[in-house]
Amino acid sequence: MAGPLRFRRSNGSWNEQRVRERLLRPLDEAFGARLERPWFDPPRGYEARRLEMDNGDFALFCWDGGRAYWMGNTTTPEALWRTEKYDFTEVPYPVARWAQRELLARLELVDPWLAEYDHVAWFFLPVFLSKDGRDTTRAFFDEHAGGFPDATRDEALAFFERALASGELDEYRYTMASKLGTSRGMDVGRMAATMGEFVVAKLLVDAGLDFEPEIQLDSGHALDFRVAGGHLVEVTRPRPPARRSRADTPVAAVRETADAKTNDQLKKHPSATLFVDCSSFRDDEWATLRAERPSVAHRPTVVFRARPDGRVEGYRVGTLPFDTGDAIEWLD
Repeated sequence: MAGPLRFRRSNGSWNEQRVRERLLRPLDEAFGARLERPWFDPPRGYEARRLEMDNGDFALFCWDGGRAYWMGNTTTPEALWRTEKYDFTEVPYPVARWAQRELLARLELVDPWLAEYDHVAWFFLPVFLSKDGRDTTRAFFDEHAGGFPDATRDEALAFFERALASGELDEYRYTMASKLGTSRGMDVGRMAATMGEFVVAKLLVDAGLDFEPEIQLDSGHALDFRVAGGHLVEVTRPRPPARRSRADTPVAAVRETADAKTNDQLKKHPSATLFVDCSSFRDDEWATLRAERPSVAHRPTVVFRARPDGRVEGYRVGTLPFDTGDAIEWLD
């Protein structure tokens, strides 16, 4: 798995001739490639080029007197094999800003419908244009509405645009964006489950709660959030009943998914709150849960469903250790 887009930093001395010999030539021999001027002015003191491959791959390269930065979704030339990788926050800001302007312009060129949503485009940029994830991640929003059933891609994108606009997740951009997937295979269920964390993040923002995502614990487990200073939260999303070979009713799907978490991460962290996100369920599937409100083994648990318009319905099993205010319309 190639992972999200990152910079490679070279501490050698570069000029255009070396770029042509050490970078362009091997890529041209492998794919057919050409060297072009960047679309945007490079950082002050740097020279920059775009490398465009006939197969649709690309790379960005900029250099000054003694340092150079490479970013691309193509095969890395041998001259850069032993270089370290860095994300956008780990390189000089002018370099990161220039590269992101180039990448966002490319996204606008190939998928203008996606680039319209500034926060979504920026946040998921490392995977939207990655080597292995560029097709699956964009198709997930285009063809599967980000995991929302019976919704258009624009309705889903507007929801996640609002979720990301707070900036609460910006610090964790690489970790959380990478979860969406950089695999060439399209696993809609797994990708939809990933978006459950963004749904819960929006819920916590709407509730006015302070939170921190991606909590590494001494037990060796990682839970999704720490809320209101000390309360751990884990998120899980059942596959819709229609897509399951077992537990193919809404009640069974919720119980089986909650039990899996109870017997894994939450076994060592029994005081954590479990959020069971049923946002992938159709109206009729959720109606069954609204009527029956089945219990689960773990307490406290919130079973809920969000819709792209921002409405969230749910019920509680046990008592929550924090107040969600009006962010959830409680059924119980």
